[in-house]
Amino acid sequence: MSVYVVGLTGGIGSGKSTAADLFVAAGAVLVDTDAIAHQLTAAGGQAMPPLLAAFGPGVADAAGALDRAAMRRLAFADPQARARLEGILHPMIRRLADERCQQAVAPYVILAVPLLVEAGHYRQRCDRILVIDCPEQQQIERVMARSGLSAAEAGAILAAQATRAQRLAVADDVLDNVGDRESLDRQVRALHLKYLGLSAEKAKANC
Repeated sequence: MSVYVVGLTGGIGSGKSTAADLFVAAGAVLVDTDAIAHQLTAAGGQAMPPLLAAFGPGVADAAGALDRAAMRRLAFADPQARARLEGILHPMIRRLADERCQQAVAPYVILAVPLLVEAGHYRQRCDRILVIDCPEQQQIERVMARSGLSAAEAGAILAAQATRAQRLAVADDVLDNVGDRESLDRQVRALHLKYLGLSAEKAKANC
């Protein structure tokens, strides 16, 4: 890609959305694959016809959008169902994410991909990988507080994702989100300056 792309990832409850908001406030453009997935699975969304064909009407809510809780239960219970779901959604998400990155008017793009490590298709789309990190117990506590899930349910989601070590192994940069928002903001501002410089270098090299 000609635009400079920073892939932002982290496990559930690590603080990806907060970090992404801080980068946007600093001047980056955000392309959020979670938001794209929600658009695709909204009522009338592009992904709904193939999802209904694959899984039946039970995965749609009364409005015709994806019933995410029902789909999550099905995907966690059946690895083949999860593979079918990903086979339908992931190519659509990647295509829209690529389009939005190319259309971005900004020094660089933050491409937020929760499952960047697991998906395996995004590394070559990114100039740099940024991992937001905190201890797993802190992730579980945040997910419980935010979503009302039990510790077992939050732990099951974590267990289905890449491990903390696997994410850190692919990181070019790491945001430490153990502390407060002010600490995270300081780290984001420092990285913003770094990415401005790297983006300028890439633009110069492409001239």
